[in-house]
Amino acid sequence: MNIATNPASPSEAYSSARLLIDGVWQENGDRKTQPVVNPATEKPIGTVPHATAEDLDRALEAAQRAFPLWRATSPRERGRILKRAAHLMHERQEEIARIATLEMGKPIAEARLETHFASEEMEWFAEEGRRTYGRIIPGRLGETRFQVVKEPVGPTAGFSAWNFPVGNAARKMGSVLAAGCTMIYKPGEEAPAAAAAVAQCLIDAGVPAGVIAVVYGVPDFISRHLLASPVIRKISFTGSVAVGQHLIRLASEGLKRTTMELGGHAPVLIFDDADQAAALEMSVQRKYRNSGQVCVSPTRFFIQAKSYEAFCAGFADKASKLKVGDGLDAASNMGPLVHARRRDAIEALVQDATSKGAKLLAGGHRVNNEGFFYAPTVLADVPDDARIMSEEPFGPVAVLNRFSDFDDAITKANKLPYGLAAYGFSNSHKTIAKLSDQLEAGMVGINSFNISMPETPFGGVKYSGHGSEVGIEGVEAYMVTKTVSIT
Repeated sequence: MNIATNPASPSEAYSSARLLIDGVWQENGDRKTQPVVNPATEKPIGTVPHATAEDLDRALEAAQRAFPLWRATSPRERGRILKRAAHLMHERQEEIARIATLEMGKPIAEARLETHFASEEMEWFAEEGRRTYGRIIPGRLGETRFQVVKEPVGPTAGFSAWNFPVGNAARKMGSVLAAGCTMIYKPGEEAPAAAAAVAQCLIDAGVPAGVIAVVYGVPDFISRHLLASPVIRKISFTGSVAVGQHLIRLASEGLKRTTMELGGHAPVLIFDDADQAAALEMSVQRKYRNSGQVCVSPTRFFIQAKSYEAFCAGFADKASKLKVGDGLDAASNMGPLVHARRRDAIEALVQDATSKGAKLLAGGHRVNNEGFFYAPTVLADVPDDARIMSEEPFGPVAVLNRFSDFDDAITKANKLPYGLAAYGFSNSHKTIAKLSDQLEAGMVGINSFNISMPETPFGGVKYSGHGSEVGIEGVEAYMVTKTVSIT
């Protein structure tokens, strides 16, 4: 493993985040603030304010007031604004990507790609919002006919984790605005300015005051306050299973609709007849993307017995050659974890696995004297009672085990209560068909880890949540169905 160094000042081009309420970026004043820390240096680079109850009430009032006006705005005009925002995101790609790297550590190349993809999703929502069609159903008696109409659900609340601060913000706010709803959006406090940069693009594109708000603070306080309000009619959350369960309970009190994109622990099944070299190359690249802090990250690798030893050796060799360092250094293949808690959690999972007999093939240690770096790690022959076999690591650790035949592989893959993403590699059409049918996941990749595009629904099953974001389903999630009988 090589270590890359930081060639630039960690605070360069970073501005502290502010609250967006009723179209105005608020001065922090006497609000409580917390530092935003560059995870590559452990040094503060800015601050993020905590919203007060009064702030949230003003955001709720603005969202309620703006909803009828935005709902009445034609889908064509809403689409024009969203396309302009997508264009601005593309123009500001370098600036936004740099902010994301400073805040949460990912390599700048990954941050640029995230921003590009987010702008494409925003453009997709702009186009799809014009196609929220209803339908006409002939009546059975006389001249009666029925209209089925799709209408925006109302003001909404969105909550996202920090791992894709640009993409999550564009996905939440873009789908909401395309459907004709308003949103109070709370991103992760670890990466607040990147999300604010997306909101700024929307404002500059012409989104009216009150249609979107951006707030930060203690998650439980904000979620309880917003979900207790009758103003909010729908919530969308991207994050952990535990927090998702908590939000569902809060939403149930007001019978609010929910979309939950929760955790995963994605299995990867690699059969003997697969293109082993291609599977290995793709697996290493995707495993350590964003330091493994990806909900659909491949984590539990199951390799058929004949190919197992060679795959393990190749995986360890490639992982050990990755350059770990500050994301602003173009030479870095992998950056730090977002904070010390995440690094410590990974370290504990690796220590638990090795204490129970797992083989450490690569990594397994911290990197550098500063920053929340942890080496790309490979574990093999990991016993089922190791915590990492059932707990999502959300970090740069690959877990490798062998399987005997198809039934054994499927049993291992579907063992956990998670079902966000699953992957399989085989050149057998029969095996591919069976994998497509039997893998229990909302998204399945066959001979590829590319499971998400703006046009495709993104979501899981079982403990990984319900509902979908992006695609047609991403807009429909914010619509309600009305039947009108006309005689």
